[in-house]
Amino acid sequence: MKVFKFGGASVKDANAVENARKIVSLYPQDKIVVVVSAMGKTTNQLEEVAYALWNKDEKTFYVNLEQIQNFHLSIVDQLFGDLKQEIVNVLDDQFTFLKQHFEKLELKNFDFVYDQIVSCGEVLSTLIVERYFRLKGCESSWLDCRKIILTTPNFREGKVLWNETQNLVQSTLLPLFQKHAVVVTQGFIGNTSDGDTTTLGREGSDYTAAILAFCINAESVTIWKDVDGMLNADPRLFADTIKLDKISYKEAIELAYYGASVIHPKTVKPLQNKNIPLFVKSFIHPEKDGTIIQEDTAFDAFVPSFIIKKDQVLMSFLPIDFSFIDEENFVDIFQKLTDLGVKVNLMQNTALSFSIVFDRAKSDPVSIAHALKENYKVKYNESLTLATIRHYNAETIAKITGLKEVFVEQRTRQTVRIVMK
Repeated sequence: MKVFKFGGASVKDANAVENARKIVSLYPQDKIVVVVSAMGKTTNQLEEVAYALWNKDEKTFYVNLEQIQNFHLSIVDQLFGDLKQEIVNVLDDQFTFLKQHFEKLELKNFDFVYDQIVSCGEVLSTLIVERYFRLKGCESSWLDCRKIILTTPNFREGKVLWNETQNLVQSTLLPLFQKHAVVVTQGFIGNTSDGDTTTLGREGSDYTAAILAFCINAESVTIWKDVDGMLNADPRLFADTIKLDKISYKEAIELAYYGASVIHPKTVKPLQNKNIPLFVKSFIHPEKDGTIIQEDTAFDAFVPSFIIKKDQVLMSFLPIDFSFIDEENFVDIFQKLTDLGVKVNLMQNTALSFSIVFDRAKSDPVSIAHALKENYKVKYNESLTLATIRHYNAETIAKITGLKEVFVEQRTRQTVRIVMK
């Protein structure tokens, strides 16, 4: 059994859906779980719907839903032609259900509302993809992933309940292979024991693929992307990128932790635990080898990797009583950062100060400074860049820093991290 994951770009329109079908058809002898994300930019637009519902902005709510519905129906029209009525009726039911949320959904908290709305993108995409597969002769089944992935009620960041999920996967998903060779299901979403939909965090569809692979002891997982594999740098920022042909689970986890965008940070660990190889391949050129992530570390240091995070804030906290920074300060600071939902990208302390780096787009430095002003003098710099180099040398550091002003530099044997402007 294999697990394939197709992201939003790989099912963004009718041609992309047909391309996904062709890729699956290249593996006629395999049983395949196909994990599909929402189509194109649907998740972003459903986020706008969720905000409109929370704010009781009826006009924005319905306008966005109509645009989303028209987008999906346009794809259906191109894929199914005169045979579209059945899938149109199914989608109409989904949108009727969505529209009823404006009057009926209990607004417990925004994260709850978010998950009930945004999760519908994956349901819509998989309904279309699976029925199109069947139309074209692929023996497939559609499965609601909320029936097999059970999570805690941490909305927008559901924590997988592994024992319960494994039992559900074994009893619900595996029997479907007795009828059909392909099972199409959703990435990103799960369910609580109370029946409320949860999501696994943005870009969580990769994680779903890993969860299911772990539970069914899959032969491999393949993530189909618009690149030929994992590159050693973002091609939008570097003209001389190199494909990483083979890296270890450990290296992939390190790269994901520091911000590499190809693999979701939580994806690799379940696969490593069962030694299930992860392939990153191109849906544009599926015949190419791509990147394989596996146990062997021998290839990790062959090529340096560069991870660039822009629009960073460097913030420093200094006790107002001029005391040394100690464990009590760390507890106090981190508790307030946790309460504010701040995700720290880098941290460093001296005798008299503690500094963090975080994404400006995700956290407001003014709010953070206000929350800590009682006990600390707070200083910060904005519009910085955080560069991480794995397997660095003097030449790669010089390539990154140039004539830039360096604020912080941290080094280990394998990694250097530089905050600069």
